[in-house]
This record gives sequence, C-alpha cells and structure tokens, in this order.
Amino acid sequence: MNIEVYREYCISKSHVTESFPFDDKVLVFKVGGKMFALSNVEDFKQVNLKCDPERAIELRESYAGIHPGYHMSKKHWNSVEVKSDVPLSLFYELIDHSYDLIVKGLPAALRKEIQDKNKSNP
Repeated sequence: MNIEVYREYCISKSHVTESFPFDDKVLVFKVGGKMFALSNVEDFKQVNLKCDPERAIELRESYAGIHPGYHMSKKHWNSVEVKSDVPLSLFYELIDHSYDLIVKGLPAALRKEIQDKNKSNP
C-alpha cells in the first residue's frame, strides 16, 4: 500500500473528512468529527488505527508489524506498519474496523445517516 491508495480508501468512506490538526505531517481521517486513522505523510511507515482491545492484543501477538498505538491509547489503538508481515487484505479490514468502531460510538441520528448511506453505496 502507498499513501495515495491509503488516502483514497479512507476518504471514499461515508462522512469522512481529512485534515492536518497537529502539524503539516500527520494526516488525520475523521468520521463524525472523531479520528479513525492517522499517519505521517512524509515517510508513511505506519498507520494508527482504532481497534477493539481484545482484538488489538491478538493482532499484536500474531503480526510483527502491529504494535500498540504510537502516541495513542495503547489499549484502543494499534500502529500498523505499511511494509511488514500484515497482508494487504488485513490492512483494509483494519481500516474498516477502525471506521466502524467510531461510527458505532456516534450519536444515533448521525450513525443512522452514515449507515443508510453505506448501504446505498456498498
């Protein structure tokens, strides 16, 4: 995966915005105003993704390229190395998982709007 493919995949999801809220290097993707993915655009070595805590531990034990989230809550975030033993299909799945976790925590009306849009645009 490269930065362009990663960006296109994230931004294609319903209600996603992108910004540089911290500095001019860290690109952040949000849904409903909440972060679900972020990475350094200068070197694009890893992506931070939200993850269910139990699954996060399992993934870290299974893949050398998955670590506790860099500068994030170690319980709820993983850093996934771009060039590692993590299969591309799993990388996409983890982006989806992070997005879905954030959507689940949004207010009901916004969550329904996003889910309805996702159903109409699979």
